[in-house]
Amino acid sequence: MANKIIGIDLGTSNSAAAVIQGGKPTLIPAAEGTTAAGKAFPSYVAFTKEGDLLVGEPARRQAVTNPDNTIFEAKRKMGTSHVYKIQNKEYKPQQISAFILQKIKKDAEAFTADKITKAVITVPAYFDDNQRQATKDAGTIAGLDVVRIINEPTAASLAFGLDKAKQDMKIMVFDFGGGTLDVTIMEMGGGVFEVMSTSGDTQLGGSDMDKAIIDHVVEEFRKKEGIDLSGDSTAMTRVREAAEKAKIELSTVMETEVNLPFIANDPSGAKNLQVKLTRAKLDDLVKSIVERCKTSIDKALEDSKLSTSEITRIVLVGGPTRMPIVKKFVEESIGKKPESGVDPM
Repeated sequence: MANKIIGIDLGTSNSAAAVIQGGKPTLIPAAEGTTAAGKAFPSYVAFTKEGDLLVGEPARRQAVTNPDNTIFEAKRKMGTSHVYKIQNKEYKPQQISAFILQKIKKDAEAFTADKITKAVITVPAYFDDNQRQATKDAGTIAGLDVVRIINEPTAASLAFGLDKAKQDMKIMVFDFGGGTLDVTIMEMGGGVFEVMSTSGDTQLGGSDMDKAIIDHVVEEFRKKEGIDLSGDSTAMTRVREAAEKAKIELSTVMETEVNLPFIANDPSGAKNLQVKLTRAKLDDLVKSIVERCKTSIDKALEDSKLSTSEITRIVLVGGPTRMPIVKKFVEESIGKKPESGVDPM
């Protein structure tokens, strides 16, 4: 079937795309498969020493060894006059985003065995006209006709089927991603979504939690072996991936272990890193990060002139919202259980 339209979530840390197959939305896998953490398209672009372009997981993998030629979080610069200078060439943020969209387009075509020319792309509710236009331009550069730009919280509400509800309601969308937090309050009446207020923190996300776990693991190893891994970029890459994996596992189990053989050497031989991590310890490590979300919730409520009791539904979006501590925090902040049944990723 020609003329399929794909839906794209162009994210700060990770991007994703889906297509309707057999009447159901189906996630488009990256050609390399998903990362250890189940992400399809990390929002990374890099140029090798030879000048070859890498996008997605291949770019993320080599970020530690090639930091000067690797770009990530370009979404934060969309709609600004920022220019990335790499290997004597200049790139605007929309060109970097276009590389990510091109990769998604290519992998979507391989997955669907169809030519893909049209897309719907989501943007944060607070994006202004410049940022929305830059997102559209990125699509055009990537060879996609962007048929619509829709707000991320609207897309989340549609995923939960809230537009089909027969009642008018006030919806809070709590979108906690890899690098950013967005809290949006929307009013829905007659199937139409109207943004009442949006608030957030562009420097708060799952990666802050990963950093807290990494610091803990590195410190435990230093205490045991007297070796500081923080200066060893290869070791730190392994610790970073293991920390994210442990965080994800602890959403469903009570205890896990970060186990990295041959992480370091000293005169007595090779050293293995083994650190036990319980959910209670994880909660302890990330508690202050989760509590920082309160400011954005309060601000969104204040700007919409609503009290918590007037919120009809709560929708959670983003990987970190799978964590029991985050779910509990949102539920206690609003006094209502969030919607469930849709993968927040």
